[in-house]
Amino acid sequence: MPIIGSFGAGSKGGYGRGGAKKYNADFLVIAGGGSGGRYAGGGGGAGGYRNSYSTENSGGGGSSETSLTFSAGTVYTITVGAGGAGVTVNNNGNIGSNSSISGSDISTITSNGGGGGGANNGNPPTSGGSGGGGADTTTVQTGGSGTANQGYTGGNGAGTNSGYNGGGGGGASAVGVNASGGPGGTAGNGGAGLASSITGSSVTRAGGGGGASYNGTGGSGGTGGGGQGDAPAGGAETSTSGTANTGSGGGASNADGTSGAGGSGVVILRMLDANYTGTTTGSPTVTTGVGGTDTVLVFNASGSYTG
Repeated sequence: MPIIGSFGAGSKGGYGRGGAKKYNADFLVIAGGGSGGRYAGGGGGAGGYRNSYSTENSGGGGSSETSLTFSAGTVYTITVGAGGAGVTVNNNGNIGSNSSISGSDISTITSNGGGGGGANNGNPPTSGGSGGGGADTTTVQTGGSGTANQGYTGGNGAGTNSGYNGGGGGGASAVGVNASGGPGGTAGNGGAGLASSITGSSVTRAGGGGGASYNGTGGSGGTGGGGQGDAPAGGAETSTSGTANTGSGGGASNADGTSGAGGSGVVILRMLDANYTGTTTGSPTVTTGVGGTDTVLVFNASGSYTG
């Protein structure tokens, strides 16, 4: 008689109703990061961060999620979100694109793209997986909000319109830092990312981008790949983009060039070697024998996996 039910991540799987083999797979899904704003701008927010592996947290202080149950022969679509493009005029940054895992027999796992940083022209930062940082304007521009269980809020701009210091973008494990005002003030650092060992070694991803400063010190990117904020104006552009395939936010710009783009996202699956079918599209990196028992698939671009 067929076994009916679900199976723990460490099991070899079993057979559900109708005889289709079922087995569990853990996931880490990170969306694309937002780009930094331009002209005393705020840093870009990190892409949303959702994790089921072991007891590791999801972003925004969320708990580890329940692993997915895959069925033999079912195609699971993997979407890896792009980072938001940098901006070349006085405007807020662009939102990153969502990353997801979907299939006919699972609830879709979606991580939201990171918010774009604010701009001195008054265009506010946007919300996202983690929120973008606020720019320095005549009033305090508050950071964009993060998504529950995915990421944190961005930091506030200084609100003095004199030192022109933007707030840091939110990260997966911490809020973006608020900027301080005045000519001697500093821009906010990006919020820190989160570490995961789903690939077999600890890697930190999804840091927020640093805010820009017109006269003071630019904000540093949050750990995990956040971009550096620009400072000071009048020289070469020093903002940097979020690191690719970490979902980190881009650093903000002053008025010298293009703000840092958000880093693209990533989707990672982990399952027992005995359950891995070897049927994929999109050319993920596949490593077997991780921890002695598991196969890990790292999708740096969109594709699919057939259970």
